[in-house]
Amino acid sequence: MSAPYVLHMITPLANVSPFDVNMAVDAGIDTVVPYTGIDTAQVEALTQDAMFSRDPKNAAHTGLFIGGRDAAMALDMLDAARKAMFPPFRISVFADPSGAFTTAAAMVAVVERALRRGGVDGLTGLDVQVYGATGVVGGIAGLIAAQAGGNVTLVSHRGVAAVQGKAEEFGRRYDVKLSCADTSADGKAALMERAEVVLACGKAGVTVLTAEDLRAARRLRVAADINAVPPAGVEGVGVQDDGVALPDGKAVGIGALAIGNVKFKVQHQLLERMQTGGTAVAFDFRDAMEAARVIVGKAS
Repeated sequence: MSAPYVLHMITPLANVSPFDVNMAVDAGIDTVVPYTGIDTAQVEALTQDAMFSRDPKNAAHTGLFIGGRDAAMALDMLDAARKAMFPPFRISVFADPSGAFTTAAAMVAVVERALRRGGVDGLTGLDVQVYGATGVVGGIAGLIAAQAGGNVTLVSHRGVAAVQGKAEEFGRRYDVKLSCADTSADGKAALMERAEVVLACGKAGVTVLTAEDLRAARRLRVAADINAVPPAGVEGVGVQDDGVALPDGKAVGIGALAIGNVKFKVQHQLLERMQTGGTAVAFDFRDAMEAARVIVGKAS
């Protein structure tokens, strides 16, 4: 007899994300159990408790969702969970801290679609600047963009040191090159003069690029903004924009809801695949990006 699906949601924070709980239930998972204040050292024991409590034929009916706000920690937790498993006791694992993996994947995939519509085949060789790169979404968006061939700069507003460690760690983990810049030291105008793609991942309600900043961006093709809270992260980009021309008429803007619509579908699809595939799976930002590309491809 097939056992019901159980999703164990772990986070190093004081609470699991209500957003993730709702997403899991809406994806058809009835039993969701939260675990808070979890550190990486506890993941092995939690994983083995989850997998040994069911006979092997029902192991795939058990999942582990990893949240939090730290991408590197979530990836370490994912690695720890995978290393704790062995045949035939394998359960599914999905890391998506603060929704960063699915949001960043959606953002880059929608930007790629906008570039294709403009006759440019992806990010390869383009100057990509990530504003708000100190945050978890910005760092992962930069990593995904670099893996997609972009020449990525992680931009900080509080010193290069705020992003340097992230750039070095992702470089070690994934063999990518991420440059770093600071708006006060390097000058935002100088950065914008060479920008071809802008990924605005700043805090909600904070404008990171003004209309004046954009006027300096003569090479700009696409500006994407994940901020849905007024004022816009990129001035002139509406939350529902999906390839709407910016005031200069050359570049196009992509707003938070256009990105969020794809993010929602990506997370929903991966959660569904955990419980319906019949075998254990392990998902991180790369799987989110693969799913996002398929989704935007269907919507093009």
